Amino acid sequence: MHKFSDFADEPSPMAGEKKKILNILNIEIVVVAFRFGDSKHKEGEYLTIQFKMDEDLYICFTGSTVLIRQAHTYKDKIPFETIIKKVHDYYTFS
Repeated sequence: MHKFSDFADEPSPMAGEKKKILNILNIEIVVVAFRFGDSKHKEGEYLTIQFKMDEDLYICFTGSTVLIRQAHTYKDKIPFETIIKKVHDYYTFS
């Protein structure tokens, strides 16, 4: 008899308290991990950002295409310090 846990390749939830992106704008954070997934709310991909702020661990979900593109481009550079800013109608790491 097989045990599900012996063969399942399901990602475990990322640790950290959830924060809305609006609550972390213009604040320095340390990004420690990313996870990409298929959005359940709109067509396309979404991004989970795991980060530290004041030594506490948090996660944030976003469908921002700019943040998703930046995360794909710089995923090999984590951990890194950044500030998420809203520029016109999009969010960006700066």
